[in-house]
Amino acid sequence: QEELVESGGGLVQAGGSLRLSCVTSGRAFSEQAMVWFRQAPGKDREFVAGISGSGGSIYYTDPVKGRFTISRDNAKNTVYLQMHSLKPEDTAVYYCQRGASVDPAEYDYWGQGTQVTVSS
Repeated sequence: QEELVESGGGLVQAGGSLRLSCVTSGRAFSEQAMVWFRQAPGKDREFVAGISGSGGSIYYTDPVKGRFTISRDNAKNTVYLQMHSLKPEDTAVYYCQRGASVDPAEYDYWGQGTQVTVSS
């Protein structure tokens, strides 16, 4: 079972920043697209950002465009999500996944996630 370990969450005031990390095990990380999802209380899990294996293709959900940046370090098997100008509506548990799909239903295994709480 490939492991996914998210970290970097915390409590931040609106307008603040956080940097999330996701370390994954498994082979051929540099060939694997990675995506970030989030799940707010009482809501469905939703796509946030994705990046291709090389980093050459990046895509975001509209609410985070211009505020969040996804990146990766293939030497460290790690994908990052830099979040700026955080809003209370960004409060959620954030998860990473190995893959390119923006549909959370296509993934079977989930890590523990990392909690992001943005206070107003």
